[in-house]
Amino acid sequence: MSNLNLHTPIEYVKGIGLEKANLLKKQLKLSTCEDLLNYFPFRYIDKSRIYTVDQVGNSSAEIQLRGKITSIQEISQNKKKRLVGIFEDTTGTLELVWFNVTDWLIKSIPLYEEVLIFGKVTSFNGKLNMAHPEIEKLSEVKSALAALEPVYSNSEKLQKRGINQRFFKKVIREVLHCLEDQIEENLSQEIISDYKLVSRKKAYQEIHFPSHYQKLQQAEYRLKFEEMFFFQLGFGLQKIYRQNTTPGHPFFKVGDNFNEFYTRHLPFPLTNAQRKVIKEIRKDLRKNIQMNRLLQGDVGSGKTVVALLCMLLAIDNGFQASMMAPTEILAAQHFNSIREFLKDMDISVRLLTGSTPVSERKIIYEELEQGSLHILVGTHAVLEEKVKFKNLGLAVIDEQHRFGVEQRSRIWKKNLVPPHILVMTATPIPRTLAMSYYSDLDVSVIDELPAGRKEIKTFHKTDANRLAVFGFLRNEIKKGRQAYIVYPLIEESETLYYKDLMDGYESITREFPMPEYQVSIVHGRMKSADKDFEIQRFNSNQTQIMVATTVIEVGINIPNASVMVIESAEKFGLSQLHQLRGRVGRGAEQSYCILMTRSELSNEAQKRISTMCETNDGFRISEVDLELRGPGNILGTQQSGIVDFKKTDLVHDKIIVSLSKSGVDRLLSEDPQLQSEKNKPIKKFFISHHKNKFHWAKIS
Repeated sequence: MSNLNLHTPIEYVKGIGLEKANLLKKQLKLSTCEDLLNYFPFRYIDKSRIYTVDQVGNSSAEIQLRGKITSIQEISQNKKKRLVGIFEDTTGTLELVWFNVTDWLIKSIPLYEEVLIFGKVTSFNGKLNMAHPEIEKLSEVKSALAALEPVYSNSEKLQKRGINQRFFKKVIREVLHCLEDQIEENLSQEIISDYKLVSRKKAYQEIHFPSHYQKLQQAEYRLKFEEMFFFQLGFGLQKIYRQNTTPGHPFFKVGDNFNEFYTRHLPFPLTNAQRKVIKEIRKDLRKNIQMNRLLQGDVGSGKTVVALLCMLLAIDNGFQASMMAPTEILAAQHFNSIREFLKDMDISVRLLTGSTPVSERKIIYEELEQGSLHILVGTHAVLEEKVKFKNLGLAVIDEQHRFGVEQRSRIWKKNLVPPHILVMTATPIPRTLAMSYYSDLDVSVIDELPAGRKEIKTFHKTDANRLAVFGFLRNEIKKGRQAYIVYPLIEESETLYYKDLMDGYESITREFPMPEYQVSIVHGRMKSADKDFEIQRFNSNQTQIMVATTVIEVGINIPNASVMVIESAEKFGLSQLHQLRGRVGRGAEQSYCILMTRSELSNEAQKRISTMCETNDGFRISEVDLELRGPGNILGTQQSGIVDFKKTDLVHDKIIVSLSKSGVDRLLSEDPQLQSEKNKPIKKFFISHHKNKFHWAKIS
């Protein structure tokens, strides 16, 4: 009877010992037997066939041979050492090569014994060779050849200390044997049956030592399902906990401000999608529970006016409202838009950014505390301790992914009862991410553009087409239109091929000389006042071309601009390209986006460019972006560490993500506190394995 359990330190596992255990803890973060069970193979190799030397060709495939190593020799050349061995079977010989020569390596190679070797065979100087082969003594192969052999992630440092593939297979097999009766079910029998899952014990056996490819698929499905199930359960419990414990001020009243703006000052009719979203938000705001809603809407879909109507509801109910944006340009755009919307109404609106003068700040602070300031628009400056509201009822956070979780939480502390939160993004979130990382939020989507907007036509051009592009710009300017030309860099870089802004500005002013043309320039190193001056010149059509960096990615709204030229477009990510394209197409005229690249592109860059040319649909673009970049890069660095799934791939496992989400939703609708007898395994496992990750999701 073994003394091991899931929490036993790995040094007590047969074949490990203290020295190797310390290495595994330091290098691979493996501390307990349970950690070893969850150290899954990252791939599997087919060792069901044994080749002979005369069957070997120069192939990239990994193959297995049976024979003997008859000699090894250390060779020095140009101060570099390599180890060369001769492998032979009854049909011929081939060279084995190792390029990192150590005493440990030399001692570990069995001579004149029957062995199995495994690796890729290549040809060098007319000779077949296999570099760094896996070697296993035939006398130590205890069972028939497995069709699928597990391969575990490893490092050279560990291999030098004897921690190789053979070691992992041996100790994990030992742990599985000793603990097979301790691998308990963590899902209800109902879920296991409904979703056709194999037992947890069977899943662990087959994931490490698959008896058949189909059994491996079943094991992977089970382990991916439970991984996503408990991840989403944490967010679901968090949402329930917040709804039960975080009160909110109910906005019962739809008053004069909302009605006056809606009936007399709304400059355009709302789309059906906007009206639907406003109804969803109003339903939330009438409750005694704090609203926590995510509003998704493509570039130009009209999120700002929806946010304004919600802020007017707050004011009608005796509260103040704030709107936060990540950049001064975007905050200023929101401020100017809101002030223009409300110019004929008696509502006080102010802007607070890092550039706001001290004298103006004092006035803002006083008006906020007195309650005479109704709407504060700003950047991170809104979160400063000096900013105190008399009664903040609604906080709108735009481009929310650019604010860290801790920053967003600071807005909660601006009122005794936390304000209602509406977070907005113009970067559509792929469905699998919305189901996973935002499942604690209620989600609204504006999936319709205002009437009269024409789809932006997007083209891919190279340097060979530059003169034609300039001719196209001249024609658009003759029609009274304006154009952006965006560069990825401010100054020339010796290491990068990409066009730079200053060089570009000089060439543009040569092609479009004064006085016939006027050109603005905007970049991040300019003072705010200088940027504002140039943007205003462009806005009033005093300049026809704006040469800029990505500071104009968000926050610029100039309906007369009809052309967006993006230089070195291969440098930009998809979401950034989509945001930049969204700076045009804001008026009634046909607009264009021209993606300038060099002629030779990587496969990934080609995929981004072709996707932009094929569609204007932000949600389709977000799915391709997820495929290319993965969830970690899309969620941002403030979310790092939460995408480290052991098995699940959010790009390729969309069906499993969806199925596990439906399982969680049904579970929590029936048993939100996990009190029923059938759900005891779920509750027990969540508390022991996940509660610290979701410390706010308190369950007894």
